[in-house]
Amino acid sequence: MTLDSNTAPALALQSAARSPEERLAALGLKLPPPPAPVANFVAWRRSGQMLYLSGQGPLEADGRLHVGRVGEEVSIEAAYDHARLTGLNLLAVAKAALGELGRVRSVVKLLAFVNAVPGFAFHPKVINGCSDLFVEVFGDEVGRGARSAIGAGSLPGHQTVEVEAILEVD
Repeated sequence: MTLDSNTAPALALQSAARSPEERLAALGLKLPPPPAPVANFVAWRRSGQMLYLSGQGPLEADGRLHVGRVGEEVSIEAAYDHARLTGLNLLAVAKAALGELGRVRSVVKLLAFVNAVPGFAFHPKVINGCSDLFVEVFGDEVGRGARSAIGAGSLPGHQTVEVEAILEVD
């Protein structure tokens, strides 16, 4: 891991705050209400020690959805922020399922989609918005999981990104 101006403060926050909720507060972030499913599915499902979170998108707490194709109407930097917001929505669903984020033992896997123009090659840079948030909130050992970042020709509602997660929980 290379330290830069973005990772050094995040690492300092990890050691200064103990619980994921305290880390969120130290980052100046507040979880939105968990988004409701938009079709015939549930937002989460627990099976044993695994918590499966349905795909979430960049939905603001006021209901505004970030839309557009990355590489055309949306920049990589804006899409990174959208992926970070999507991560907050995933955390909100996880907290609703578990009661507290401290019950997360490991981010096992993120499956992420980027609504991008043909030939777009920077999907990992976009989805780092979600992955970076998870590391900041859970720490490197718990927050860094396996991941896939895939380009899509379209996503529901023309949203910029969608991410689903599998978490190991107690």
